[in-house]
Amino acid sequence: MIIAIPAETFPGERRVALVPESVQRLAAKGVSLRAQSGAGQGAWFADDDYRRAGASIETAAALLWGEADVVAKIHPPTIAEVEQLRRGATLICLLYPHRHPDVVLRLAAGRITTVALENLPRTTIAQAMDVLSSQSTVAGYRAVILAVNALAKFFPMLMTPAGTIAPARVLVLGAGVAGLQAIATARRLGAVVEAFDVRRAARQEVESLGAKFITGADFEDAATVEGYARQLTDDVLRRVRSIITPNLALCDVCITSALVPNQRAPILLTREMVLSMRPGSVIVDLAGAQGGNCELTEAGKDVLTQGVMIFGRLNLPSELAIDASRMYSRNMEKLLLHFYRDGILRLDFRDEITQRCIVTHDGEIVAPELRQALAVGRGD
Repeated sequence: MIIAIPAETFPGERRVALVPESVQRLAAKGVSLRAQSGAGQGAWFADDDYRRAGASIETAAALLWGEADVVAKIHPPTIAEVEQLRRGATLICLLYPHRHPDVVLRLAAGRITTVALENLPRTTIAQAMDVLSSQSTVAGYRAVILAVNALAKFFPMLMTPAGTIAPARVLVLGAGVAGLQAIATARRLGAVVEAFDVRRAARQEVESLGAKFITGADFEDAATVEGYARQLTDDVLRRVRSIITPNLALCDVCITSALVPNQRAPILLTREMVLSMRPGSVIVDLAGAQGGNCELTEAGKDVLTQGVMIFGRLNLPSELAIDASRMYSRNMEKLLLHFYRDGILRLDFRDEITQRCIVTHDGEIVAPELRQALAVGRGD
């Protein structure tokens, strides 16, 4: 079995899907690995590191894609990349099929088996494969570091001959993996931290990290059975904003990370709410790729709006490419070994991980709801 590690073509991406440490362990299992020349360069993994780990280096991308049994990458492929895959190959990546219908249709037409990493179930066995959690950890940490650099104040309280300097106040909206990491990092740096989440179960995790959980007496729980946040009605959103607004006006930094699977991110911060913040305040919006939690976020840009700095960067894990790649690679390695049997990738559709992650297989779009959604999108 040949596993290919292509260079990522997403603008600004510095991560790589498999690092030499994982390559070495996979090669020890009898897997043949080929890395595109320069694939790890952005994360400071040289071609020679891959060679020493047991991979061969391929300079021609078309040849790399065309001869691989499995392609391991981070971002969804382009149409041009899909067309280079040989029929019957397997692609493993973060696919987000609802955002890339043309790619999904082309993958199915090419009889490519596609594993969408974002669909991994929230089970004990899948934890070690969960790239969303590992990369959200990186994003949450990086969000705080961005805020520290942008804020014209100290984060911790300082006792100085010039007087006592109060600590920065940080408000975190959304207490998933990214939000919890942001809370932990801001607390370690000495800030006073408050947090809000529409899932009441998040309260215990927030308070265990030393932050204050904001709540409203009339607020209903909005958690799904799997523990994710569900889409909020306009009425619930209005109540959420009324809970947040008084705390937002007092904070120095607001980090937002509220997401709903396969939906536009809820707008938690309206224009009026942002303008109520003190000049010099900072917002880091981690939901930019899904439309943003802040009405004034510009996806992929850092903007200053009436004294408030708003970060709308789309790929914070890439800014910590070394450790982000190592974490992603370890997740990918565990998933590959879960599928690997007798020298090839074997898919058992009785297995929950396989059931949840396979999007296309044997010329078909596997998930009925996705198949229907794409048919509606084409006007079928």
